[in-house]
Amino acid sequence: MPTLQEVRIKDIKVTNDTITAHLVDGRVISVPLAWSWRLSEATQKQRTHYEIIGDGQGVHWPEIDEDISAEGMLYGIPAKKPRKVSK
Repeated sequence: MPTLQEVRIKDIKVTNDTITAHLVDGRVISVPLAWSWRLSEATQKQRTHYEIIGDGQGVHWPEIDEDISAEGMLYGIPAKKPRKVSK
């Protein structure tokens, strides 16, 4: 069984419902788009502008400052949207 260090993302697709990672070893993992509030609020153009980082350990969307790791997709929990602070 592969270790987490061997779980590497080759490609990622973001739709209106899901974030789907195609792994180097041929597996495909998917999580609900709602797990990333930044990607949920991003435009389609922003969603398609990403960089594979750490030799495939994660993905970075520079325009919206979002990072998702393969490990986070496998075992993580949804990102919490920050609460607005009242003044």
